[in-house]
Amino acid sequence: MPKHDDPTTTLPGTGPEPTAPAPPPPGPAPAGPGYRAVFRVREFRIVFVAHLFSLLGVVVSELALTVLVYELTRSPLLSSLTFALGFLPYLVGGTLLAGLTDRLPPRRILVVCDLVCAGCVVLMVVPATPVAVLLALRCAVAVVSPVFNGTRMATLADILGEGDLFVLGRSLLRIVSQSALLAGFAVGGVLLTVVPPRGALVVTATTFLVSALLLRLGTARRPARAAGKAAAGGLSGTWAVLRNRRVRALMLMFWVPPLFAVVPEALAAPYADRIGVSTAALGLLMCALPVGTIAGELFAGSFLTASTRSRIVLPLALTGVLPYLLYAVEPGVALAAVALFLAGATGAYTLGLDAWFVAAVPEEQRGRAMTLMTAGMMTVQGIGMAGAGVAAEFAPVHTVVAGTGVLGTLCLLAAAAELRAAGATEGRDGADRHVPHG
Repeated sequence: MPKHDDPTTTLPGTGPEPTAPAPPPPGPAPAGPGYRAVFRVREFRIVFVAHLFSLLGVVVSELALTVLVYELTRSPLLSSLTFALGFLPYLVGGTLLAGLTDRLPPRRILVVCDLVCAGCVVLMVVPATPVAVLLALRCAVAVVSPVFNGTRMATLADILGEGDLFVLGRSLLRIVSQSALLAGFAVGGVLLTVVPPRGALVVTATTFLVSALLLRLGTARRPARAAGKAAAGGLSGTWAVLRNRRVRALMLMFWVPPLFAVVPEALAAPYADRIGVSTAALGLLMCALPVGTIAGELFAGSFLTASTRSRIVLPLALTGVLPYLLYAVEPGVALAAVALFLAGATGAYTLGLDAWFVAAVPEEQRGRAMTLMTAGMMTVQGIGMAGAGVAAEFAPVHTVVAGTGVLGTLCLLAAAAELRAAGATEGRDGADRHVPHG
């Protein structure tokens, strides 16, 4: 059977498609330090490059569409709404469409999602498209995003196995996403000085098409995970995943930290105004958290063993928002940036949590579970940002952030207690790994 790096591989529509090679068995990573072992897997390299293009498309399209809506309406509310619409539809797509990730071949889902995003952006480029339709198209992109992200995450387990390579592969994709916060908007800003917003949208449509092409030609065809099995759809399928207490507890540990972690970022502009610092200082506050996250993940992935990463999950998660207590003294930019950097660095707990999660979820539910998990993470960030804004209407910004450190820690303690009660920090349990569908 032809492989993808074989010149005899057929092009789409010209003959039989290659089937997936057997995934590497779970176990120790190949020889080689840290992340370099992941890049030795050719199919992962394709997914990684496709992720870069897709992510560039998302970031630039968000910025270009925001500018375009403002130019058309001169309304700050409608302009900011384009960002909010990037969070809210995640809940819809993640709950109603999650079942598709296990009932359809994963490569087909990934390619179709990229093509849908490209088609939506192309329609945004049309000058006659009204603002209401622009916002609806933005929603459409956000609805398919959790399906794409969950399918890609589940596919990583097929490509890399369920062991340490999967954890490191997931970490690399997260690092790229965090880096996009630092570089993506800068690239988009430069692009908008050269071309108008609709011209920038043409570029983003191209990036989605390139991602679709890479995934179609560079990844193997795999059957649907739930093929031949009774896969529940819609909300009943979602409940089939969530009634597994272990999976539910692990999802809480993915959802609770970002709910509180986004508060300082959401309030960075009013805080900078309150302490009277420059726009450059505001940029430092916005960058400190993602820089800390990148540093923490790189250190954990490069220098810590899988067993060590597992042992530090709860200690890091439980201390994740404690640095926000430094805001109680209304710190200057330097101390606030240190607090944000330390909070971001504790995000290294996700490497160990990823390993627990992929071990706990039955394979035939893996796509749906990972789609729900990513949809929930995006949704709670939107809720956290909105809640921070509401709280800051009634209390000083530094008090709100410091209060987040207290409330967030209490919620994390409760989530960790549920995690231990569910036994999700232990090894695999055959009884829990085969929850019946319903």
